[in-house]
Amino acid sequence: MTEVSSLTGRLLVATPKLADPNFDRAVVLLLDHDAEGSLGVVLNRPTPVGVGDVLQPWAALAGLPQVVFQGGPVSLDSALALAVVPGEPRAGEPVELLGWRRVHGAIGLVDLEAPPELLAAELGSLRIFAGYSGWGPGQLERELVDGAWYVVESEPGDVSAPNPERLWRAVLRRQRNELAMVATYPDDPSLN
Repeated sequence: MTEVSSLTGRLLVATPKLADPNFDRAVVLLLDHDAEGSLGVVLNRPTPVGVGDVLQPWAALAGLPQVVFQGGPVSLDSALALAVVPGEPRAGEPVELLGWRRVHGAIGLVDLEAPPELLAAELGSLRIFAGYSGWGPGQLERELVDGAWYVVESEPGDVSAPNPERLWRAVLRRQRNELAMVATYPDDPSLN
C-alpha cells in the first residue's frame, strides 16, 4: 500500500470536466484525508433554510448569509459546524478551545452540543453544514488522477465567504498559474 500524503485543510475545486451534479463548480474544504478515506464540506452550496430555523442557539454566531449550507450528499440529516478562530494561541493558553477542534490553521470544527456562549467571544465566523462529502480509501486519489479536481491552498475567509455563489471563480482567480484562467470558463460552454 502506498502512503497517502494528507490534503487536510486544502481545497478541492471542481474542474469543468467533473460530471457529478453534486459537485458542479463545488469548492470543498477537506477536513480529513488519510489512507482510510477523505471527508470534507462543500463551501459554496447555501440552502434556503435559516440557521435559526434548525439551530436557534447558534443563529446569532452564524456569518452571512445566515443559512445552512449543504456540505455534500452524505448524511443530509446531520449537521456540522466550522468556525474560524482568529489569531495565534497566546503563551500559556490551551491550543484548543473547549467546544472547538482545530482542523487546519485558524479553521476548526465546532461541537454543536456545547453551549454557544462558551465560544461566542472567540469565534470570528461560524458556518453550519447539513451533510458532508466523503470518499472511501483511494477514491479521491483516483478522481484526482482523472482530472476531476484542482487542489489548492485554503484561506480562512473561504469558510465564511459572504458571496458563496462566487467562491468557485474567486478561488481559481487568486491562483498564480494557469488555473486563474479557468475562472473564466463559461457556465454553458455550448453557448460560447
